[in-house]
Amino acid sequence: MSEAGAGPADLPSGSFDGKAFARSLSEAPGVYRMLDAAGAVLYVGKAGSLRRRVGSYFSGRAREPRLAAMIAQIGAIEVTVTRSEGEALLLENQLIKTLRPRYNILLRDDKSYPYIHLATEQEWPRIAFHRGARGRSGRYFGPFPGVTAVRETLNLMAKLFRLRTCEDSVFRNRSRPCLQYQIGRCSAPCVGLIPAPDYAESLRRASLFLEGRNDELVRELQAAMQRESEALAFERAARLRDLIADLRKVQASQLVEGGLGDLDFLACVQREGTACVAVLSLRGGRNLGTRAFFPRLAVEADDTDVLAAFVPQYYLERTAPAEVVLGQELPEAELLGAVLGEAAGRKVQLRGAVRGERARFLDLTQRNAEHALAARLAAGEGQRRRLEDLQALLGLEAPPARIECFDISHTQGEATVASCVVFDPEGPVRARYRRFNIEGVTAGDDFAAMRQALERRFRKAADGELPDLLLIDGGRGQLRQAREVLQELGIDGVELVGVAMGEARRAGEETLVRPDGDTLRPGGASPALHLIQQVRDEAHRFAITGHRGRRAKARQRSRLEEIEGVGAKRRAALLRHFGGLAGLLQAGVEQIAAVEGIGPSLAQRLYHALHGIDTGPA
Repeated sequence: MSEAGAGPADLPSGSFDGKAFARSLSEAPGVYRMLDAAGAVLYVGKAGSLRRRVGSYFSGRAREPRLAAMIAQIGAIEVTVTRSEGEALLLENQLIKTLRPRYNILLRDDKSYPYIHLATEQEWPRIAFHRGARGRSGRYFGPFPGVTAVRETLNLMAKLFRLRTCEDSVFRNRSRPCLQYQIGRCSAPCVGLIPAPDYAESLRRASLFLEGRNDELVRELQAAMQRESEALAFERAARLRDLIADLRKVQASQLVEGGLGDLDFLACVQREGTACVAVLSLRGGRNLGTRAFFPRLAVEADDTDVLAAFVPQYYLERTAPAEVVLGQELPEAELLGAVLGEAAGRKVQLRGAVRGERARFLDLTQRNAEHALAARLAAGEGQRRRLEDLQALLGLEAPPARIECFDISHTQGEATVASCVVFDPEGPVRARYRRFNIEGVTAGDDFAAMRQALERRFRKAADGELPDLLLIDGGRGQLRQAREVLQELGIDGVELVGVAMGEARRAGEETLVRPDGDTLRPGGASPALHLIQQVRDEAHRFAITGHRGRRAKARQRSRLEEIEGVGAKRRAALLRHFGGLAGLLQAGVEQIAAVEGIGPSLAQRLYHALHGIDTGPA
């Protein structure tokens, strides 16, 4: 490659002769960078012919206002000649990601897909959520369009094949089966409740399922069921029969049963200056769900322009499937397919006009894009900014679509209530709020109370929704309870953050605690912290409301009502003085007698009654 260009220092003050500069360029392919007078990059583009492409900006024809504004700011253009247009496409994508020019269409959420990882090198392989570099040994299945798709698949795998999902540190130290075994989602290899050959067979069947070879798997299971029946092993045959039935249900729930292979469907919609690109993924014919992206638009662009910018930025960061179906025909589809195919090591086809099953999936993707855009616009700009700031602060894959927060409320251990509130991009989802009346823990033990609430919330979480971000009102101790509960239940992919108040307990001084011990102090000006405060305060309000209701109900039926000589006024005075029944139970006779309206004699009777001491004759 060779460089050519005109820098800001080379130009007369206040002007740039674009026509003259374009005439000096060759017809070779390459990449051009438009700079303002200060040298900041405005736009990066590629060209099959640098002379014709750059010259087109200065042809004098009418332009859309924002594009005209960009051209008016040009103080210099730098070009890089490449050996081919495909090489120019790769360089353009690299520069856009590095420089993030103001006027390019930018893919904001360009993190890698999550995968399912099978640690096949282990004696008892673990199946788990994985995101990031695939440097570990074992098998990777995916990619999946998002965390939700991985969770749904792992949930299904637990029901069907009962492979372990716990971390190695938990697995090595188990002495008895965990809750996952008790609810039928693990075969408990940790304590030897399944022979190694049987576990290996479950692992092989799980691999067939993840590869999309469901029909082959069902045929194998049917043959195995027949063999077990002939051997009069009717219990094992019944288990295989149930597994076949579950697999048939899975197949029936899919829009297509394995006929389309590995495809992605992309559709773009725009409204009110915002674009949404939806990506629906099929792997092995299984619908893994849809993921929505919202590219940044700086100049007016139609849907074709958005997709043409989106496809290289998206797929040059991940392996493209064999076929990508687009809502619009791209003029450079053949070039893009060749470049993506070279990166993938096989042929990649980009198609824009489809019929039959592909058309049905494309229509489904289009409708998902429309729904996602409507939700995005409804959320409001302020909420969007706070979510994006939270994504950046915590290094998340995407702005969290579901946030949950837990808080504990009690009065000196009395009537302990835990709350769980739920937020989505539009704000609180009050229909999903939950309260937990805490029982059977030491009064005032917030750690035990938090553990109980989390266990009750996530015990059957695989059958429902899981949060992308889980906030815990408290510091390291409370956060440790959350981490241990999720590990014990085999739940991966949930981002955990503890919200600890500062020493002065002033808003804006909160410390965010991560499971690895790292802490963040965003400060009072952080939009992300404003969102966290809103969620935390709502959890606090909901917990206090529940606690006060439970406490009032408990006090209405207090043991104090059964003690002669203790009326409503004296009960209220006692509870107010000791902060509740728990405090009164810990008080001695002298302390009780010190309460206004309670003398030594009544205090003695109160103490004996509350502690079950028999005062009758010996």
